[in-house]
Amino acid sequence: MPNLRTSVMLFILVTFQLSFLSLSPSYEQLLTLSGYLAINFMSITLLLAARPRWLEMPLGGLDKMYQLHKWTGILAVTAALAHWLIEMADDALEAIFGKDRSLHEADFSGLLGSLQDGAEDLGEPGLYLLLFLVAITLTRWVPYVYWRYLHRVMPLIYLALVSHALLLAPLKWWQQPTGWLMALLMMGGVIASVQSLTGKIGKRRSYKGLVQAVKQTSANITEVVCNMGKRWPGHRAGQFALVTFDRFEGAHPFSLSSADNGSGQLSFQIKALGDYTRALPQQLHNGQAVTLEGPYGRFNPEKGRKNAQQIWVAGGIGVTPFLAALENRLINSEQGTPALTLHYCTAGAAEDPMLTRLKHLTEQLTDITLHIHDSQQGQRLSANQLQIHGLKVDIWFCGPQGLATALRSGLKQQRISLRFHQECFEFR
Repeated sequence: MPNLRTSVMLFILVTFQLSFLSLSPSYEQLLTLSGYLAINFMSITLLLAARPRWLEMPLGGLDKMYQLHKWTGILAVTAALAHWLIEMADDALEAIFGKDRSLHEADFSGLLGSLQDGAEDLGEPGLYLLLFLVAITLTRWVPYVYWRYLHRVMPLIYLALVSHALLLAPLKWWQQPTGWLMALLMMGGVIASVQSLTGKIGKRRSYKGLVQAVKQTSANITEVVCNMGKRWPGHRAGQFALVTFDRFEGAHPFSLSSADNGSGQLSFQIKALGDYTRALPQQLHNGQAVTLEGPYGRFNPEKGRKNAQQIWVAGGIGVTPFLAALENRLINSEQGTPALTLHYCTAGAAEDPMLTRLKHLTEQLTDITLHIHDSQQGQRLSANQLQIHGLKVDIWFCGPQGLATALRSGLKQQRISLRFHQECFEFR
């Protein structure tokens, strides 16, 4: 389910669009409204997929943008399906709700008439393809390496549906805010589609470098060090990059586990969560080319509210952004930083390679209190163990969703001003 920020954005988008339309019930109103919502939400979905830099701050980072992208896509398909069902049930709906002749589609002749007929014919197959692509995205039936190529068809489907909307929308729309909004969103969607089809998305934020070291630190963790040289623009602790080791496989998001020291040397701690990440230790080698796009993300554990109790919670591989933040504290030790508590949840402290580095860093920082929770020893973190003692609390969380849900649920009982910061790394 979407988080609060995404839910608010979706509510605003739906409310804003509906405010332009008269909702008096008639067959034409229902057909027009469903088509209007479908193409607008589809336009927003394509625009978000282009990763525009200017949307990162208001939406809370690329991870939140992709979460919104997912839900606007679902809304677009839902509205498109409703549009098709209304079209199929035209006789029944006209008998129930009546007609509204003011919203009849544009009636062209000659070349435009022929184009209009073609655009109308594109609607149904476009919907079928759209339903198929969304279904395989949500169910994850198709492996990522193949899915990403199928997903590239989406801009073509969108452009076909844009022509459908342009040629079949009521002419009077283009003379009022309803049409102006739709035209503006479609313009953004078309530009994003062209960028996608020509491979321009993210190009301005892509940097080429070399793999400097590959080390399998445990059975399911691989440390990869990349040398990006002076090309890398720098990053904040807590950010991530879209990393491409293999052009066929494409880019994957990985958190940066090292602070920015100006050398262009970056490290990633990559957990084996699928076929691709499990095979990385065998596939990567020193001197191999790598492309990084970014940095992305607005997860900044060093940016807490003044006079608020600071608590960091890391679960397993979710410790990587905090490792970078701790490293950054050491590099910038002269700067005043608030004291904080770090809770690290692990599934086996005795064999956890991340714990050694974590202890080494925290031992050098006197303002950090570290608590280890080893699930193999029955030590599971709960909200009560966070030791809340202030009225203002900032919690920075990176780890399994189940743990985040449990902590949020437990914290609801406490009367505090709480900000729970969490990234959403499900980009698909």
